[in-house]
Amino acid sequence: MSLPIAAPTHLSPAEYLAWERKATFKNEYLNGAILAMSGASEAHNRITVNIILRLGSLLDDLEYSIYVGDLRVRAGAGDSYLYPDVVIVRGKPRFEDDVFDTLLNPAVVVEVLSPSTEARDRGEKFAQYRQLASLQEYILIAQETVHVEHYLRQGPQWLLTEFRHIEAMLPIVSAGCELPLQHIYRLVEFPDNAENQ
Repeated sequence: MSLPIAAPTHLSPAEYLAWERKATFKNEYLNGAILAMSGASEAHNRITVNIILRLGSLLDDLEYSIYVGDLRVRAGAGDSYLYPDVVIVRGKPRFEDDVFDTLLNPAVVVEVLSPSTEARDRGEKFAQYRQLASLQEYILIAQETVHVEHYLRQGPQWLLTEFRHIEAMLPIVSAGCELPLQHIYRLVEFPDNAENQ
């Protein structure tokens, strides 16, 4: 989750990266704007952990690397640095430099939505991620109801498939596996007014 804060000055991408590496809390850098990362909800954390645990058991060979929230991804034309909730890399991970904290070649990016970040995750961030030639899938997961949106690259287009039933299986095409929504939402408590299919 992220909330806008005022940067001390306008920072170039290189200045942001140097500043961020010394910061005591995470900040995204989106088209020149610095966005402080706030804490995530219990449901957000549970969903992220559920995904990581299942992917770890499905992708236990050296062909894939799985990363969670603390690893930056450089996106766009190199002018945005983002912290996805989950990233899958196929093959050897490539990093921006020898600090190994900024990933360049994600194949799959997963974002767990929250009210404060949903518009940005769907809009600006997706626009930046789409510029990465390596990215094949972008997955948005609601935390207040059963709803997963799966965007799959089809040449220059992105094909959207939505999943709203807890019995559904989410395909991770790039990794040749499926995630059951029952596992993604395992132990998540929905608000009383949410429709849990």
